[in-house]
Amino acid sequence: MKKIKSYILLILSFCSIFSVKAQIVLPRILGHNMVFQQKKPIHIWGKASVGEQINVQFSGQSAKTTADSEGNWQVWLKALPASSIPQDLKIEGKEVITLKNVLVGEVWLCSGQSNMEYTMRKNSKVKRPNLPDPNPVDELEVAKNPLIRIFLVNRKELVKPDPQHKGWSIAQDSALRSFSAVAYFFAKEVHQQTGVPIGMISSAIPGSRIEPWISEEAFASSPYFKGQKVEGEPAKFYTPMIRPLESFVMKGFLWYQGESNCFLKDSVQYTNKMETLISSWRKAWKDDKMPFYYVQLVPYLYSKSTGKVVLDKETLPTFWQAQANVAQRVKYADFVTTTDLADTLTNIHPWYKWEIGKRLALLALKHDYGKKDLVASGPIFKKMKIKNDKAILSFDSMGGGLMSKDGKDLNYFSLAGADGKFYEAKAIVVGTQVEVFSEKVPEPKTVRFAWQEDAEPNFFNKEGLPARPFTSKK
Repeated sequence: MKKIKSYILLILSFCSIFSVKAQIVLPRILGHNMVFQQKKPIHIWGKASVGEQINVQFSGQSAKTTADSEGNWQVWLKALPASSIPQDLKIEGKEVITLKNVLVGEVWLCSGQSNMEYTMRKNSKVKRPNLPDPNPVDELEVAKNPLIRIFLVNRKELVKPDPQHKGWSIAQDSALRSFSAVAYFFAKEVHQQTGVPIGMISSAIPGSRIEPWISEEAFASSPYFKGQKVEGEPAKFYTPMIRPLESFVMKGFLWYQGESNCFLKDSVQYTNKMETLISSWRKAWKDDKMPFYYVQLVPYLYSKSTGKVVLDKETLPTFWQAQANVAQRVKYADFVTTTDLADTLTNIHPWYKWEIGKRLALLALKHDYGKKDLVASGPIFKKMKIKNDKAILSFDSMGGGLMSKDGKDLNYFSLAGADGKFYEAKAIVVGTQVEVFSEKVPEPKTVRFAWQEDAEPNFFNKEGLPARPFTSKK
């Protein structure tokens, strides 16, 4: 109830500003330097005097409407192709608002907790990787691309109008310093591969659980949570940080969250929560095919935590499986594996945000931008057959072939027989398959891969992408 009252007060604040000044008021997401989503109808809305005539002009189109009895108005323009040519958006009523430097391209909303919020400023201070120049640590010094635009959501300000309309920025200098590194590197890769303008919206809160990003209505109507009392402050962040964006047309979503729920030993329920979040966000945007790409957590010693919930070495892999189950159950959803990206097992904020952004971009490029032949994931377990005393494993997403990154036998494989006890196993690549065996398990029934929190396996495809952790037991 407190959250609802707070939201109402913010809306009343919005209305009071409007009533006192009697001017056209735009939502904060509409402003100079913004990017409209290509190939979808363009939505423009705001407030004005009751009965005021509004005329909107953009890219050769014009649309007229009248503010209703509450001063609300909206227009829709026809879908446009991507355009790198800056244009003005003119909104005329009793006054004229002109939004400058507007592009048409691809728009993505990025959300989650601290690893999504992790800024480019922090990225510039990490240990310098041994990579060819331009080194990603130096990106702030070289980022000058006017076709990448960014919008950073402020929890307290998104529902308030901005008379200066300055929410969007070109991805450079001080604006980029405070922006999500994952989101930026995703945008950079997609732009390089497609050539179209990219608009990124970052709406993330460090330390947040998943529940505050889901509306109360979504929990109430969910087949998993209907009638239940949900802990974790549902809608706390959804209401001020996601709901005001629902009318802005976008391409899809990027999600990097889970650490806070993993610390609570959330597993099966996390799958259900993610499914609820995805379906509700798609419903809010009125598009049940909007892509949703997310990040599997990096290896980390959760079992060493001293919180109230006792964790063990299988807490994280069990959570990995909960994350993986989402992509199996939800269409147009996929995720990236990061078992090779933990700089240390005690750092929950991995440095390599440029690689995470790039891997997310690979998913988008493959599934949404026509690059069907692109290898966007490491090996994905497909099936197992038993031959004598060996488990013979087959995989999808093999790319140019299966490989050991360091040339040694594959590590972090384990086998169990009928008794369910797992033992470390030897694993080797044989052609397009992996053979797994152990003297301690003469009749294998189940195989696991990377099923421990400190697993940093050497199993990759030749495109350099790590295999996904898995268990063959369904």
